[in-house]
Amino acid sequence: MKKLIILLCGVAFLQANAQNGSDHWNLRQCVDYAMANNISVKQADIQARISALQLKQSKLNLYPGVSGNTSTGVRFGRSIDPTTNGFATTQFLYQNFGVNGGIQLYNNGRLRNTMQASAFSAQAALTDVAKAANDVALNVCTYYLQVLAAKEQINISEVQISQTNAQFEMTRKKVDAGMLPELNLAEIEAQLSTDSSNYIAAKTSYEQNLISLRGLLGLDPDVIFGVETPPVDKIPLESFADMQPQAVFQLALANQPLQKGNALRIKAAQKNISAARGGFYPTINLGFNLSTNFSNSFKYTNGATFLGYTPITGAEPIVTVNNVNYYLQNPIYKFSQGTRSFGDIWQGWGKQLDNNFGQNVGMSISIPIFSNGQNRIAYQQSKLNLQNAELQRSQSDLKLKQDIYTAYTNATAALQKFNAGQKTVTSAQKAYDFALKRYEVGLLSSIDLLTNQNNLLKAKLQQLSNQYDYVFKMKLLEFYKGVGLKL
Repeated sequence: MKKLIILLCGVAFLQANAQNGSDHWNLRQCVDYAMANNISVKQADIQARISALQLKQSKLNLYPGVSGNTSTGVRFGRSIDPTTNGFATTQFLYQNFGVNGGIQLYNNGRLRNTMQASAFSAQAALTDVAKAANDVALNVCTYYLQVLAAKEQINISEVQISQTNAQFEMTRKKVDAGMLPELNLAEIEAQLSTDSSNYIAAKTSYEQNLISLRGLLGLDPDVIFGVETPPVDKIPLESFADMQPQAVFQLALANQPLQKGNALRIKAAQKNISAARGGFYPTINLGFNLSTNFSNSFKYTNGATFLGYTPITGAEPIVTVNNVNYYLQNPIYKFSQGTRSFGDIWQGWGKQLDNNFGQNVGMSISIPIFSNGQNRIAYQQSKLNLQNAELQRSQSDLKLKQDIYTAYTNATAALQKFNAGQKTVTSAQKAYDFALKRYEVGLLSSIDLLTNQNNLLKAKLQQLSNQYDYVFKMKLLEFYKGVGLKL
């Protein structure tokens, strides 16, 4: 049995040294790390960034849009010559350039209302990030307190083993002296085994809670990790008198992210109604267009020679202007100076682009007469979305109020249970002290002593549980109040 005690003490010593050499985190460090690495928080952050991009796009929709285009190709067979706008059956190279743009001048504020709705939605998405972070922080606090409670149970179990071991040594001496029977020593030895089992169970519970906290933080299992252990009686708590549920509820309505997000979503839904109403009104757009083109079928000649080509006898020019014949490249022409060069094909490119350059600006009005009910249905749907957002806010506020009142009731019960448990521990400690004195003078059996000792251990463990339960219930009320989580 002594070997077992030595082994347990050695294990506890090594683990204590390992913990002292590890990185011990406080609650603030755990919460900050979880907020930065938790997947739910990251997903909410991505959605907030998407909403921010949608807001940016809705703002840019208020500005004019401009686009350019160009095309180059070869036409075959019968087509319209871009330089003469007449039909021709020929093969030629063409190139077009164009720039066009426009801006919406009026649509009953549809674009602006859409932009404002996107702004409210983007703000609501940021509150979703804060809510996800708050949920993670609350879960971290829960697991953190469970780790601390399990660690305190280890300390109580170690003290219990120490006390039982002292009793074992004292009883063994009395048995050796013939003052007590062997039965007393066997009973205490059995109790020592029970205490050792309790110690192992407490260590297991501590490790399991630590693993759960590590998993919530997203830490790799191989990373050395421990938590700081502030004295539970030194954990700061708000005054219970300042935690009246109605006052906490009013504060929670103003500071809880979910409530802020619901209010913003209602504003966004209202703006979406105004935007959908714009579908019933005319749309006025201002637009412009710049264009030019080139075709190698349009060439300048003077006399019989055409850029190195000689017309076949009898060929008629397409058109004659100021005694200058204009011909189209077609199969009736033949080479007179060998193969045409690349420069010949693109000769006159800049001049054609300049001569063919055209501009136009205009205004268009679109009046919705019948759109298969799309505008009306979109408007009706936007009003239903507003009603749904208002119902969602009412449901969330009702649940928040119920949660706060439930938390207050639980905190009240936890405080009463803690005060009653303190009296139980005091009474059990007195009973054990008297029993130990009587046992030392031979007026009490070892069974009665162990019974009082076990009663004291149970009372301490229960009181420890009561204390941490009360702290957590108060921290939950502080969370709703907006004080923040701190130990």
